[in-house]
Amino acid sequence: MIIGLPKEIKNNENRVALTPGGVKELVKRGHTLYVQHTAGENSGFADKEYITAGATVLPTIEDVYAKAEMIMKVKEPVESEYPLVRKGQLLFTYFHFASEEKLLTAMLKSGATCVAYETVESRGALPLLVPMSEVAGRMSIQEGAKYLEKPQGGKGILLGGVPGVKPAKVLILGGGVVGYNAAVVAAGYGADVTIADTSLPRLRYLSEVMPANVKTLYSSQHHIEQELPTTDLVIGAVLIAGAKTPHLITRDMLKLLQKGSVLVDVAIDQGGCFETSRPTTHTEPVYDVDGIIHYCVANIPGAVAKTSTLALTNATLPYAIQLADKGWKAAVEVDNGLKKGVNVVDGQITFRAVAETFGLEYTAI
Repeated sequence: MIIGLPKEIKNNENRVALTPGGVKELVKRGHTLYVQHTAGENSGFADKEYITAGATVLPTIEDVYAKAEMIMKVKEPVESEYPLVRKGQLLFTYFHFASEEKLLTAMLKSGATCVAYETVESRGALPLLVPMSEVAGRMSIQEGAKYLEKPQGGKGILLGGVPGVKPAKVLILGGGVVGYNAAVVAAGYGADVTIADTSLPRLRYLSEVMPANVKTLYSSQHHIEQELPTTDLVIGAVLIAGAKTPHLITRDMLKLLQKGSVLVDVAIDQGGCFETSRPTTHTEPVYDVDGIIHYCVANIPGAVAKTSTLALTNATLPYAIQLADKGWKAAVEVDNGLKKGVNVVDGQITFRAVAETFGLEYTAI
């Protein structure tokens, strides 16, 4: 198969879909790899490393799309890429269709097949979302701690406190991969951490494995409202695979928080779990609503591109090999989890949650 790796052009997206090592594995299997000039540069991988691995470097993004049967990316195509996607082409990347109707419309019109990293399943888990969720969860605390500083508009609170001064209170909404990793880092800082979730088995597990400064709470609007007046940093870490994220903190609930508190919405790719959330970039990561700092960067792991690219390739490469070796139709016949990643085929929506989000027709694959 002919596989193309274009350079990511979303604001401050420094990752690349495959490392040179990943390219080498595909080339060994007889596949042709085209990589756009400097695609891996911001992740620490030079063109010459891809050439050594067996790829051909092309000068423009148009060249890569024109030659490739399968496009591998990190983030969804941006508007300038829409015309480059063609009928019958396979795109393998993060899409998050439920939060972007314009993207969905463009991909339906293109006639391409869209396999979304975020809905591929394995044993009930989301293996291609996990590595980036781990990065984003850990970074959410790092960024939240920074914006609690007074020069950044925050309360002027040190996350871990000092002897004789209480640490900051952190509320994490969602006890999945993002929430778990956020809690690990926040606990390491010495913060007073609460994880809220609706799954009692998950809360029991977290209670067993987390240190003493992490508490668990059953998630409900009433419980969240009780926590907000004394909370300094809220991490939004809720995920419903392929669907729009529910708003757990409304605009009206912001008045329960003290001025200078920080909200970090890691779920912004799926629409966000705060009513006042809107996507931001690494260039302008925060904004203020009623005195509350909002951090809603849609590609948090892009800031630590080398770590993220290595982690992402580890997860995606086995699936890329399946798709390239067998073609997508044969690959999903033998892997039901990969089949769940197929969101769009030739103008039809093949993932139910995406269709339901926009009231459109769903077609079983």
